[in-house]
Order: sequence, then structure tokens, then C-alpha cells
Amino acid sequence: MCLFDLSGKCAVVVGGTSGLGRTIALALAEAGADVVAASRRTAEAESTAAEIEALGRRSLRVTVDVRSRASLEKLHDAVLGSFGKVDILVNSAGVTARRPTIECPEQEWTNILDINLTGTFRACQVFGRTMLAQKFGAIINIASLATFQAFRDVAAYGASKAGVGALTKSLAVEWGRDGVRVNAIAPGIFLTPLNADLVCGTERGKEMLMRTPMARFGDLAEVAGAAVYLASDAASFVNGHILAIDGGYLASGVNQ
Repeated sequence: MCLFDLSGKCAVVVGGTSGLGRTIALALAEAGADVVAASRRTAEAESTAAEIEALGRRSLRVTVDVRSRASLEKLHDAVLGSFGKVDILVNSAGVTARRPTIECPEQEWTNILDINLTGTFRACQVFGRTMLAQKFGAIINIASLATFQAFRDVAAYGASKAGVGALTKSLAVEWGRDGVRVNAIAPGIFLTPLNADLVCGTERGKEMLMRTPMARFGDLAEVAGAAVYLASDAASFVNGHILAIDGGYLASGVNQ
């Protein structure tokens, strides 16, 4: 049996109907898993489920809002009712906003932290209880380059993603002995609806390219292999790790 084969596994991808989350959801399905990709948007949940089913896998058409524990519990119960277990959880829901920190309204700060960090915490708690009872499970959180380095004018986003990194390590320490692995992916600069306005044709985007040794932005498909790896038996002893997929950005010093 291939170590990367996810046949017979059930995966839930929160924030899995667009951008990075959708790419991961489809990659897990292509590797053999049944996948439930959920987000707040009904139409996107429907279309992503159809794509998963077209790959010969099972799915559900459900929505979720990570700001609501009740919404996450409803998703959890639907998955357990249909599949009887959950093997893989990916937390990909996220938002950002760019403005000088001195001008950041407290409500904006709170909203970003609530979705990116507390939303990840809620999902880990809700699905983690079942994984701990099962004595197995793989959780993949979506961190960021901002987990490690500061980016100008996105302090709330950076704080939330630094928190995701710390949460990932804490849960890995607490849950590893019970068979639940918790890791994270830190994507480099990938063009998504979340960041396109910040990096396309801007001085910020030019600086990011200059600091990336591979001299290009990433393609979303280049995250797929890492997600399948961390979800699979090939990563059976990988726990508490934050895997950067960044074209060398974090290794970069002088590039000129």
C-alpha cells in the first residue's frame, strides 16, 4: 500500500470551497479520501462537492461559519452521521485587511482574530474530541509567512497567524500521545482572492518577489503534495511541525 494513499479516510476541509482550501480538498480527494469541503457560501459548497464526487469520492453539501461553535458542531455531526468518523481536519478559513495598525478599528482586529485564530481553535476542539476518542487523526492548520515574520500594515493578520503556529504546537504536545497529529502549512506568496489586491502589480508584490529566491509566486497546486503528505501515513511521526512552502522566502537574506 502506498504511504500517501488516503483511501478509506474521511477529511473535512473548513474553508475548503475556494483558494487554497479548495485546492487541498481536491488533492485529498484525488489521493483517495472522501472529503467534505465546507464554507459560508452555499453555491461554492455545492460546486466543490460536485467536483469531489466527480473524482469518485463521497462528499456532503454543507455550510459552516467558524465564528459559530454551533455551526461547527452541526458540520461535525453531519460528517459523523454520514461517515462515522473523521480522519483528517484542515483549517483553511481566513481573512485579512491591510491598514496602518494605529488606524485599525478594534472590531476589525477582533473579527480577524476570531476567524483566523479562534475559528481554528473552535474547529480543533469540536473535531478534536472525536479524534481523541478514536485515538487517531491528522489536523492541518494553515499558518503563514506572517507566523514567522512581520508584514507591514497587517498586524491583526500577523498576530492571528502567529497564534495559529503556537496553537498547532500546543495541540501537538497535548494530543500526540493519543494518536492525533497536529501540523501546519505556511504558504508563501500564492495568488488568491484573499491577497490579490495586495500583491498584484504593487510595490509590496515586487518586494515579495525580490525576497523569494525562486523569483515567482507559487501556484496553488504546489501546496497539494504537502497537504496529502501531512494527512497520510507517510507523515506518521510528524507532529507539531510548520511546513513552509515558500520558494525559499524564509531562508532568504540578500538576493541581489
